Amino acid sequence: MIICKTERNGRSTPFGIHGKLHVEGTKLMDEHNNPCQLKGVSTHNLSLYPGYVNESCFTQITDRFGMSVLRLAMYSEKADDVLGYADGDDAHRAELEDLVLKAAEICAGLGIYMIVDWHILFDYDPNMHTDKAILFFKNICPKLKGYDHILYEICNEPNLETTWEQITNYANQVIPVIREIDPDKVIIVGTPVWSQRVDKAAAAPLPYPNLVYTLHFYADTHKEELRQIMLGAIEKGLPVFVSEFGICDASGNGPINDEETNIWLELLNKHQISYVIWNLSRKDETSAIFVPTCEKNYDFEDSDFSECGKRVPGYMQMK
Repeated sequence: MIICKTERNGRSTPFGIHGKLHVEGTKLMDEHNNPCQLKGVSTHNLSLYPGYVNESCFTQITDRFGMSVLRLAMYSEKADDVLGYADGDDAHRAELEDLVLKAAEICAGLGIYMIVDWHILFDYDPNMHTDKAILFFKNICPKLKGYDHILYEICNEPNLETTWEQITNYANQVIPVIREIDPDKVIIVGTPVWSQRVDKAAAAPLPYPNLVYTLHFYADTHKEELRQIMLGAIEKGLPVFVSEFGICDASGNGPINDEETNIWLELLNKHQISYVIWNLSRKDETSAIFVPTCEKNYDFEDSDFSECGKRVPGYMQMK
């Protein structure tokens, strides 16, 4: 059993407060059977920005932002001219698995939760790489079994014409693989249309305990219509988890929409729904938390944070 830190700098850590998580009804719950709302940041493509996986970086953003969860986005397929897990060779896969384990150990030391994200995107249907997803979880779950701060996300954003039935087919192959090794960790399941159609999942939820279902939004693109879809799914009893959101448009770029972001986050806080902002990188786009000229992987200064990055502490502190 790996011990996650319960106290840092004389204060209880998020894990120290909540412990191991589970799901009851529409709520993510802690080990004391109290609702638990996680708030944090997602990395960008782990293959593209492996340098951010270091103790100094994670410590600084945890303390600066006041976050309780880090999402580790491991792309399944090539993006930004770097290979993913599924299309890389065995050596590349081993490097990615080592990065996941390193990140898990750092987050345990900080007492924050971590989401291991099988990040499908351009491979729009998760069934395209089911074999590699199974390989990944068979390899990584035994190494993470003793870490009670870990959540698994099995398909980031199914998109284009991918249906809930296709996602269900994939989930019914991958979830049992995880559960055989790691029986009761929370698993996050993507939904159709870039993880927006939680109503489809609410109509036919999967028959496994400790699942939550993904809703993603970008505030300048997705507004009241998507909020109503989310509320309808919750009314039907679906536990929703916002494992990725942006304060700009759905491309990750464009103008920041503070008004719509605040409407979204007020609603999520009202319903105690966890949320994770995109993204920890210096990529030249609105959603990156660092400016493009920030070449550092740690020891960040105020001037290294973008307009998005400067707003993150406020989002973490909203009630």
